[in-house]
Amino acid sequence: MKIAFICDPLSGFKIYKDTTYAMMLEAARRGHTLYVLGHGDLIFNGKEVQAQVAQLNIKENTEDWYKLAEPVLQSLSTFDVVIERTDPPFNMEYIYATYLLELAERQGARIVNRPEAIRNHNEKLAITHFPQFLTPTLVTSDAARIRAFHAEHKDIILKPLDGMGGAGIFRVAADGLNLGSLIESMTLHGKQTIMVQRTIPEIKEGDRRVLLIDGQVVPYCLARIPQGGEVRGNLAAGGLGVAMPISPREREIGETLAPLLAARGLILVGLDVIGNYLTEINVTSPTCFQEIKQQTGFDVAAMFIDAIEKTQSIS
Repeated sequence: MKIAFICDPLSGFKIYKDTTYAMMLEAARRGHTLYVLGHGDLIFNGKEVQAQVAQLNIKENTEDWYKLAEPVLQSLSTFDVVIERTDPPFNMEYIYATYLLELAERQGARIVNRPEAIRNHNEKLAITHFPQFLTPTLVTSDAARIRAFHAEHKDIILKPLDGMGGAGIFRVAADGLNLGSLIESMTLHGKQTIMVQRTIPEIKEGDRRVLLIDGQVVPYCLARIPQGGEVRGNLAAGGLGVAMPISPREREIGETLAPLLAARGLILVGLDVIGNYLTEINVTSPTCFQEIKQQTGFDVAAMFIDAIEKTQSIS
């Protein structure tokens, strides 16, 4: 197959842990031809969606691990599959890219995850589709409602709706220290909506990343355990990643969501689960493939490329 990856610049990859690199390496091992492009390479020329696309040659675990050919302008429909792996922030440029990619789909391109599905599943708000798995949760920009929520639940988490890697997440304990200041700054004095949740004490045991691939649950998760007094377990915030078999509750959540999300065109999804509760549904560029393989031996990248090959043969 000809596989094009939409991703951030390769020069910034940390190949010892990068999930997109693991996908590329597995695809190359199987003899697929790889290409790369970024959102900024997409164009609509009045007739079709094209992109400046460079063919990629890849090596395993070396400093000079990639070599790119000269970019060539071509239609996205010429590839067997286009894999969207651009990291957030999910800003307006990201949304514009999903519109172009959605048009490319109508012109025959096959894109994973589907751009419409990515756009329609805000990684924080998407959990509201599954209230049976939520800790008490409030979405609002109203300061009085946030204060009332804190008065009821005492220990709460405030988070922006467009963050990644744990950025901008704050915990306010029963004493309410800095609650007013946080509300003002995070809601822009009532002009920006945020999410507020009751703190889940099991965060000390880790924020679990549960992966779903083409409607199936990966049997191992990665617990991102907060370090040094942090409330956030995200690896980007210094959390310690520990791979382990998924729990019965995590399997229940995963098996409930997996077929529904796959039917919406979300082939790869990363659920965040703390204790018994679903806290995020990651659909842009879910990670943790390499950490799980390194610690358990389970090859998540192989499972993902299997799914890509299977769906390509069906189509």
